[in-house]
Amino acid sequence: MKKKLTVLATTLVTASLVLAACGSKNDGGNASNAPSGSSDNGNKEKVTLSIWHNYTGDDQRATTMRAILDEYKKSHPNVELDVQAIPPDGYRTRLKTVAAANEMPDLFVMWPGVMTKEFQAGNLLQPINELLDKQPDWKNGFLPGSFDGFTIGSDIYSAPIALSPTSILYYNKSILDANGLQPPKTWDDLLKAVDVLKAKKITPIALGNKAAWLAQSSIFSSLADRVTGTEWFLNAASNKGAKFTDPEFIKALQYLQDLGKAGAFQEGFNSIDNTQMEQYFAQGKSAMMIDGGWALTNLAASASKEALEQMGATVLPSMPDGKGDPNTLSGVVGTGIGMSAKVTGAKKEAALDLMYTLAGPDAQKRVLESNQLVSYKVDLDKSKVTPIFAQVYELVNSVTRTPVYDGVLSSAVADELNNGLQELLMGGKPEAIAKKVQAAQERSAK
Repeated sequence: MKKKLTVLATTLVTASLVLAACGSKNDGGNASNAPSGSSDNGNKEKVTLSIWHNYTGDDQRATTMRAILDEYKKSHPNVELDVQAIPPDGYRTRLKTVAAANEMPDLFVMWPGVMTKEFQAGNLLQPINELLDKQPDWKNGFLPGSFDGFTIGSDIYSAPIALSPTSILYYNKSILDANGLQPPKTWDDLLKAVDVLKAKKITPIALGNKAAWLAQSSIFSSLADRVTGTEWFLNAASNKGAKFTDPEFIKALQYLQDLGKAGAFQEGFNSIDNTQMEQYFAQGKSAMMIDGGWALTNLAASASKEALEQMGATVLPSMPDGKGDPNTLSGVVGTGIGMSAKVTGAKKEAALDLMYTLAGPDAQKRVLESNQLVSYKVDLDKSKVTPIFAQVYELVNSVTRTPVYDGVLSSAVADELNNGLQELLMGGKPEAIAKKVQAAQERSAK
């Protein structure tokens, strides 16, 4: 789910995940180390905390985070947790609904970038500077730029619990080999692969765009950056001379539509979600899949050992006459835990304690070992992760990071683009979709 200047983004990734790290076991997020000093829970005021999260699946990261919550309950008898677990595809909508009514839960999973800005502007959040300042070793353990998307002025509103490249091209090595193909490096390579695979009645690229964000986040953000360059997008998003009706943006839309018209995706791609897409790919029903780093923890939980060993990963191919760097991945630092502006007193003390438990050094290490990239200095023990995770870990460290569209655009503009890309892949005209996106951008700027 940051961000946004490429210079800062580059620093975050290339500083990256190979830094030695973390601290001793005494650095962990357990009760004895929590910032509120909560070891004497029996004498503390009893409070109830509501928390919303989207850790609902069977993927390893979700089960890890739920386990941490369960452990917290047992070690903090003074804190009653009212937990709402909401599936990822519906989570943002639910959260925005309660935000509009100013009825936020005490703690909630939130995204950096636009969501942080919009919630802060609505006086829905409060900063966590005091928590970070009480734990300087923890604060300094994050990779450079990790807090950028959660920071407004001098206030920091959350700490990331993940690192999310969004545009990884996953491929099935055995399917490509059997058809005389290599992972595509250029747009022509990709179109050739689509033709060869279609002739063999093999789905070239799995796509699950039911929730509309996937095509934007995992395909278009990276594809468009290769066509337009990052500077053009940032200027268009900030109304600084560039517009979404410019020829380069329309060209990017046309390229995505051409890929769809070539038969790259399976039938019904707008009727399945990204989890179903990942299962489709893991079962060997497609040769490729364009998805984020979040797929790694899902695949680790659901794919067979044999299937995992056949998976490879690379970046999207370069585009003809593209202005952007092809050796990049679109991406963001991951979600964090936000705290409602209404939380005070003993409840706030408990909330900060729980935030640290969920995002502290021990949790970061456990999340990494659940096959989820993190934006924290942790050494990777490759024996504890899948081969494809280890490969992506190295890939992310070898490329720079570019913006994800919905991490920069306002919610209204991002929704217009998401819906427009669904329309585009069903035959809509690129020029008409570009006009709708630009109109939404102009309305958002007022």
